[in-house]
Amino acid sequence: MSEVASATPRETFTLGPFLVPRLWTGLWQLSSNAWGSASAPKIRQEMARYVENGYTAFDMADHYGPAELLFGEFRGKLPSPDRVVGATKWCVFRPMQVTRDTVAAAVQERIARMRSRQIDLLQFHWQDYDDKQYLTALRYLQDLQNEGKLVTLGLCNFDAIRTDEICTELGPGTIVSNQVQFSLIDTRPLHGMVDVCEKHNVKLLTYGTLCGGFLADKWLGQPEPDLYNSNLTPSQRKYLDMIMKAWGDWSLFQDLLSVLRVIGNRYGGISIANIATRWVLDHPCVGAVIVGARLGLSEHTDDNARVYSIGLTQADHTEIDAVLGRSKGGLLVATIGDCGAEYR
Repeated sequence: MSEVASATPRETFTLGPFLVPRLWTGLWQLSSNAWGSASAPKIRQEMARYVENGYTAFDMADHYGPAELLFGEFRGKLPSPDRVVGATKWCVFRPMQVTRDTVAAAVQERIARMRSRQIDLLQFHWQDYDDKQYLTALRYLQDLQNEGKLVTLGLCNFDAIRTDEICTELGPGTIVSNQVQFSLIDTRPLHGMVDVCEKHNVKLLTYGTLCGGFLADKWLGQPEPDLYNSNLTPSQRKYLDMIMKAWGDWSLFQDLLSVLRVIGNRYGGISIANIATRWVLDHPCVGAVIVGARLGLSEHTDDNARVYSIGLTQADHTEIDAVLGRSKGGLLVATIGDCGAEYR
């Protein structure tokens, strides 16, 4: 169960005992019909097609609707289920009394829903930093890992200070990843988190890398959308608000898209989304970019795979940096807070 096969050559990295691709499939869009919905059989059919195309790592959570159930049903029917890695989350949003039983119950529920004997990667989120029971919960998770209930343990939306604290408290190699928002618009991981990752050998699994689809060719040359337009997805509303209020404005965003389009043309016309993804992947602290998938409704697997075909030059980075330098991106740590602060 230590190596994940790939249908075609892909960039990979090591996460605990797993060899995984650097593009993961995110299932958060199964959490709400606001993204649209497809039938369960069609979703499982799409999962199979993703795996055959080399997308062999899936990310989900306890609150992503039926994601764990659908993934478990899908992987359970594969002739070689160990080809596929399933990462899920246990998210504590409300006050609770942490005991070994409550932690074990949360882990067992994930195992049951995913129809697995153990969890490949369990990512832990804790809402209230003032309640230091997150360290107690993590120690129980570490015990359950030693008992074989989970293979690897990661974090989700923890900031640099707490990630450093947790990695120090639990010891070397216990925490393998932290899932955070990271994109050309949201560069907060570059202000502290990268140093923590290097110190503790932690990889970032990044989401929001395409800003809900705004970092794409379809928005180049388009007028500023209405935040309350019913055609926008929940993700697009979130990232549009960030672009307009915290990062810059629509005119500057168009300048960024234009530069990305010019760079994409240098590499045979690959997409703006590819360039935006490559920019994030080029940071050594990043293990994988998680791309949200509307399984059965919309897919970009062929286009996404083209990100593996390029490497940005220093000249490319200089042109991108010239636009980013005109934004307020470097101030986001002060205006929004460190990674995950917007959820607290």
